[in-house]
Amino acid sequence: MGDESTRNIGILLFPDVEELDAVGPWEVLSYWTRNFPEDGWRVFCVSADGNPVTCAKGLTVAAHHSMAELPALDVLVHPGGRGTRPQLDDAGHLAWVRGQRGSVPLMTSVCTGSLVYAAAGLLAGRPATTHWASLDRLAEIDPTIEVRREDRFVDDGDIITSAGISAGIDMALHLVARLASRERARQVRRGIQYDPEPPV
Repeated sequence: MGDESTRNIGILLFPDVEELDAVGPWEVLSYWTRNFPEDGWRVFCVSADGNPVTCAKGLTVAAHHSMAELPALDVLVHPGGRGTRPQLDDAGHLAWVRGQRGSVPLMTSVCTGSLVYAAAGLLAGRPATTHWASLDRLAEIDPTIEVRREDRFVDDGDIITSAGISAGIDMALHLVARLASRERARQVRRGIQYDPEPPV
């Protein structure tokens, strides 16, 4: 996949993933990597078998790679959605997440993706957040987690968790600022015209 010096960001796809959990970060990160290739990053999507997945609200999204042939990652984005519920009891998926933790420098999650990280033991004794409706569930999975109920995202060094759905856009812009610069993140934000002013 091109220059070996280019670093990799993988966004995980799975059945019943929440669309914006994956596509929000994709919009931010793909705008960045395509418009500023000199920064040396690329982003792609991965599914278990490399096949397309049907998301929570019916959108079908294709993957670039399967888990088996996934290039080495520098950043993993684990979205949330209804599809995370079975993952909490899926020994194979939790083992895969732990395996990624062993080799991926920066693990990130959107929405209930953090519940999967918690179930895999990644958040023990650490601050984290998730969708507002799942904050109590996060605490139940691992009572040692310092649940940040008001934070849009929580950067704890090698793990970043974000709140629900659209918060993944903010987390991804934070990633650009962290991996490139704040000015680059501002350029990306302007490029995608992300300046929310809710009408209600």
